[in-house]
Amino acid sequence: MKASKLQAAVEAILFASGEPVELDKIAQVLEIEPDVCEQVILNLSAKLDEMNSGICVLKLDNMYQLSSRTEYAEVIRDVLELRKNTPLSPAAFEVLAVIAYNQPVTKSFIEQIRGVDCSGVIATLCQKKLIEEKGRLDLPGRPLIYGTTPDFLRCFSISSLDELPDLPQKETDSVEEQNEENNQVLE
Repeated sequence: MKASKLQAAVEAILFASGEPVELDKIAQVLEIEPDVCEQVILNLSAKLDEMNSGICVLKLDNMYQLSSRTEYAEVIRDVLELRKNTPLSPAAFEVLAVIAYNQPVTKSFIEQIRGVDCSGVIATLCQKKLIEEKGRLDLPGRPLIYGTTPDFLRCFSISSLDELPDLPQKETDSVEEQNEENNQVLE
């Protein structure tokens, strides 16, 4: 592999990992010697410095990681804080309602009710600390179960789930049937 391709591969590995990666692991994957790999990483670091890039290569013991430069810490914090405070989408509210009224629930239960994949929405709600993993079911595949958090209660200004408004009667019958099925599975 050409030097420029090796450098691009190292950059992609470090970017995608988001965590420090051991030099030996990178060298092994790229099928090169560790000292050659280290030189490729040093060249990448020099290139990023030369370009005045907003990112740099950090060396942590025998590991390397891409990181933002410290001089951009404040603007990064500001942007990430804005992202944290973005309003919930209608899909997120739907998933949150399903979890709040039926917890603990599995992802497949939520998807069965909504009829669409909910992985991204669940990840967002977990990131915002409105829901959390409450354990695993003792079934094949040991699926995760989710429930609301104290932050959920705070955000909606309620002290317990008992304060949630009642569901309309038509939906209540369907939800109660689903709850009974869930409880049977959980037992």
